Amino acid sequence: MSAKLFRAVIMGAPGSGKGTVSARIVKMFNMKHISSGDMLRSNIEQHTDLGQIAEKYIKEGKLVPDIYITKCILGELGKLKSSSWLLDGFPRTPEQAEDLWRHETIDSVINLDVPFDVIVERLRSRWVHLPSGRVYNIGFNDPRVPGKDDETGQPLSQRPDDDPVAVRKRLEIYDACTRPLNEYFHEKGVLVTFSGKTTDEIWPNVKKYLESKITMS
Repeated sequence: MSAKLFRAVIMGAPGSGKGTVSARIVKMFNMKHISSGDMLRSNIEQHTDLGQIAEKYIKEGKLVPDIYITKCILGELGKLKSSSWLLDGFPRTPEQAEDLWRHETIDSVINLDVPFDVIVERLRSRWVHLPSGRVYNIGFNDPRVPGKDDETGQPLSQRPDDDPVAVRKRLEIYDACTRPLNEYFHEKGVLVTFSGKTTDEIWPNVKKYLESKITMS
């Protein structure tokens, strides 16, 4: 069996398991992972022109305008003409979606659909080792010593935005922003939604779908 080039976008609400599913996809199917958030952070750290512009907007609590994000993402994708890739965190607006569709061939938009009540409960039990970003979930991925990071023994914290009220607000905003994107990609015939309460429930279906799309005789 060999693999053909495959270009996909992954979408999912905060706490939906998108990071875990993305990591499994890029590892299993040898795809490049393009994260808009990582790219912005990298540009800010390297003090590039984009980084300086982005940092200015972020410090003011504003979204970085479409024109800068789109130029950055399309420029990166332009370097990957001979690679399969998974795009994460972009597009976020219908305008970005249209620009992406005009410039790139999108084979699939993978949409992770997890009930909001499940996400709220999941994030309520999430504890983080802030210096490293290691994440624990009580009842699922517990630390060996309650309240302590496995590797350093340092205390774990809960993020303020993991408070149930804050989480529901974020989910409402996400839903309002992504509904038109889902409609756009549905009309293009590339939206595929995978529903479930856990990553272990969703992942086998994502894997089976991608195997049917990417591998060929």
